[in-house]
Amino acid sequence: MRDASVLAWRQFRLERRMFWRNPSAAFFNFLLPLLFLAGGGIILAGNQHQLNRLVPAIAAMSVMSTTFTALAYNIVFLRERGVLKRIRGTPLPTISYFGGVLANAITNTALQIAIVVVVGRVLMGIGWPRDWGELIVFVLAGVVCFCSLGIAFAHLIPNFESTAAYVNAVFLPVVFLSFYVFDSSSAPGFLRNIVDALPLKPLIDGLYAAIVTGSGLSGRLDALAVIALWGALGIYGAVRGFSWERTGA
Repeated sequence: MRDASVLAWRQFRLERRMFWRNPSAAFFNFLLPLLFLAGGGIILAGNQHQLNRLVPAIAAMSVMSTTFTALAYNIVFLRERGVLKRIRGTPLPTISYFGGVLANAITNTALQIAIVVVVGRVLMGIGWPRDWGELIVFVLAGVVCFCSLGIAFAHLIPNFESTAAYVNAVFLPVVFLSFYVFDSSSAPGFLRNIVDALPLKPLIDGLYAAIVTGSGLSGRLDALAVIALWGALGIYGAVRGFSWERTGA
């Protein structure tokens, strides 16, 4: 077990180096959500109520982009280039490889959430999170959920060239609809029910409670349950459908 942990640590360090050597990965994982945050902050300057809603929404989007989006891209790329097959043929334990990959995603998420929280505190007048425990619980739940969904979704993508189309076909509508329903009291009931059943809107609700209202974890157990259910489905799909080899190989 100790050897597996050491190898997972080494894989994690390798993942960090590869991440920072990929400018596009750094952009979509860090800069893109911050651009949304900066743009929204400029538009909503002076409207504290809307700023209070913007920050947790961007924080939740950051969780999804650093886990679901990043892992779907990376897994398909490595699979279609034959890297996963070669890794499978090495003595590196599977648990060590995925431990390093997931630790890298968790690190990116933690850094992104920290940046969003600091920006919200320093530039947007939100203050520090009201409930740090609730914030940690929902971030961890979101990471597990979207990591597993990203790996499971990668199995549905036939080749790397179509990855952007597949990922954006999920990421963009989910983000748009979740932001709209979260910020609008006039959203149609049927649309609200659909979005509330998806994992991003419950994550936004949980982060809003943790960062802005401090209403306590007990008041958001329904949101946490939705995220956990999607996480369980994602884990099942990730384990059941995962392939180390190229499509058609």
